[in-house]
Amino acid sequence: MFREMRRKRQALCKEECERILREGKTGVLALGGDDGYPYALPINYVFDGADIYFHCAKAGHKLDSIARCDKASFCVVDKDDVVPEKYTTFFKSVIVFGRMSVINDEEAMRRAAFILAKKYCPDETDAGIKREIERELSALCVLKLSPEHTTGKQCVEFLKNG
Repeated sequence: MFREMRRKRQALCKEECERILREGKTGVLALGGDDGYPYALPINYVFDGADIYFHCAKAGHKLDSIARCDKASFCVVDKDDVVPEKYTTFFKSVIVFGRMSVINDEEAMRRAAFILAKKYCPDETDAGIKREIERELSALCVLKLSPEHTTGKQCVEFLKNG
C-alpha cells in the first residue's frame, strides 16, 4: 500500500522518527484541497507517542478537506543544513501517513489541548492551562492524525558521521 523507501540505508529507525515527532515544533500537514489541488499548511502539533494532535477553528479549509477525504500526510523536518561547497543539504525528516478525524468528545479534546499547551507553553502552570482550555473550549476544534505508516530519512553524510 505504501511505497518502500528507495534508499533504505538512509532510513531512520522507529525511535529516531518518534524523537523527531516529539521534539519538532512545526510540521506541514497535507490534505486533499479544493478542486483536486493539494492543500499543505505549516501547523503546530503534539505527538503523544501514538497519535498526532492539532487544533483549529470550527470551520475552514482543513475541516472541509478532511470531510471530503480523511487521508493525510504530515512532515516534520529535524535538520535542514545547506552545504553550498558540497552542493547538498544535510537533512533529517519524518513523514507520517494516516487518517484524520475530528475529536468530538470533550474530555478527549481537553486532554489533547492540554498536551498541546504543555508543549508550547511549558512555563505555564497546569491550573493556568486548564483555565484557558475551559475559556476557549466552545470555540476549539481538535484534530487527530492516526498514523498508518511512518518513514524517516537522513542524508547519507549522517551515516558516515555516526
